[in-house]
Amino acid sequence: MNASALFARFVAVVGAAAVAVRHSGDGPRPPVYGTTPTIPDAKPQGSIPTLKMPTAKGWENGRTPKAASGLKVNAFAAGLDHPRHMHVLPNGDVLVAESLGEAGKVRSVFDYAMASTMRRAAAMGDSPNRIMLLRDGDGDGVAETRHVLIEGVRQPFGIVLLGDTLYVGASDAVLAFPYEEGATSITAPGRVVMTTKPGGHWTRNLIQSKDGTKLYVAVGSQSNIAESGLEAEIDRACIHELDLATGQSRVFAGGLRNPVGMAWEPTTGALWTVVNERDGLGDETPPDYLTSVQDGGFYGWPFSYWGKTVDDRVPQDAAKVASATAPDYALGGHTASLGLCWLPEGTLPGFPAGMAIGQHGSWNRSKLSGYKMAFVAFENGKPVGMPREILTDFLSPDEKYSYGRPVGVALAADNAVLMADDVGDVIWRVTAA
Repeated sequence: MNASALFARFVAVVGAAAVAVRHSGDGPRPPVYGTTPTIPDAKPQGSIPTLKMPTAKGWENGRTPKAASGLKVNAFAAGLDHPRHMHVLPNGDVLVAESLGEAGKVRSVFDYAMASTMRRAAAMGDSPNRIMLLRDGDGDGVAETRHVLIEGVRQPFGIVLLGDTLYVGASDAVLAFPYEEGATSITAPGRVVMTTKPGGHWTRNLIQSKDGTKLYVAVGSQSNIAESGLEAEIDRACIHELDLATGQSRVFAGGLRNPVGMAWEPTTGALWTVVNERDGLGDETPPDYLTSVQDGGFYGWPFSYWGKTVDDRVPQDAAKVASATAPDYALGGHTASLGLCWLPEGTLPGFPAGMAIGQHGSWNRSKLSGYKMAFVAFENGKPVGMPREILTDFLSPDEKYSYGRPVGVALAADNAVLMADDVGDVIWRVTAA
């Protein structure tokens, strides 16, 4: 065995030992969900936090996710290359961003262990860097044709079509491409309309304002808790509002460690997002969350979480903590909730109006969480009750393997619910049974 393999085995053993030591005698804890969660006290894990992630296996021998009662699931498109996010065009074509996390700098044994784990879990590697167009011409629920619409974009994620312009959120910029209805290829270079800092949390999701004059751009933090200083986090951990007429942008809301999915709630007209919270404080502390986003709002990161609960690991700013707004709804610790889509009432039988959420799944807790498409019901513009499950069974029972990992969620032209699965390399389609 060569030195690299020996080192990899060593860090794997260290990671496994860290899990066992940090959680021995701790006992199982109930998941932290809902509008008034009871969040366990923080238990800082030091320089080697819990590291646990299943090996990517993919779907074999006809296996599929399990749909909730009254629903069925089929593969809208399989054999893709790390599909992350989608946008449905007016003609029913489905655009899919294929992208992957890039390897970062290795500064410690834990960095090496985490990178090795991420590669094994198919969460890091050579990014495809393209946008695919999927077309279901005969309306049977399966895309029979696919085309490379755009390629060579650094880690594309968010996609929005406004008129004859297609906007793409790359990790380093928001790009504008000319678009013609029905086109299957765009060769013109993208025009930069906004630059962003690459690295760290790299997904750049987009959503348009209701009047189509602005884009909202989600930009995650560079780090876990601003370890490299606040200077490195300027214009990060926030949602930007980009004025398309002037090209000027501003921070719409901040203190959001890693906002990804965004959706409009129609009753109040509010923008909502799902946010991945910080690591290293325990299995359920703090929970990831779903929240409405207030113009000018601040949601605590890195100084505090769930409003004004101070994170003692971070040099404090009392004024910022005092201004922090608590999120609306807890989604459980480290579920990595990434996708978000509003589902009107009647979209799926047995489900009221609410938000569908793609939970990518944890890598940093003793018992895995997420790995499902969840649903949160809404009444009068606010989330209510406990989450429900739309799609499950993305993990093997022993948690050693992941068949798939949910990411983006979208509503198809025929009102089917689509979900990108970046380990299974599939777009799943959910309808009435």
